Amino acid sequence: MRKEAQVFKALADETRLRMMALLLRHGELCVCDFEGGMGISHSKSSRHLRYLQQAGLLEDQREAIWVYYRLSSNPSALHQAVLRAVETLLDLKEMKALEAQFEKWLKSKSCGVPPKQNSRTKVRAR
Repeated sequence: MRKEAQVFKALADETRLRMMALLLRHGELCVCDFEGGMGISHSKSSRHLRYLQQAGLLEDQREAIWVYYRLSSNPSALHQAVLRAVETLLDLKEMKALEAQFEKWLKSKSCGVPPKQNSRTKVRAR
């Protein structure tokens, strides 16, 4: 039960739920995408992403000085169920506002790292 509790604790935070929603929509994102797209600091975004990763929900990949995060490529049955639940949140008004803010960020992105699409990640159609 300890691993299961860790997953639910990881998702018991609004910032982490928003991060998961963005990853469901966009596939693989750089840490700078969370910073600019959500308006949070580097330390806050890194801390929350690490928490999600430790719960087994995310994987990371380093490229030069950037770190990209994506959904786990081998999710457990629990992780799959949790992702389906998070996906239902995407239609909420608040998530639509987050997506609009994030799209604005992507258009003005200044960190020089384009967003990547991970073929292993199902990206929800808009």
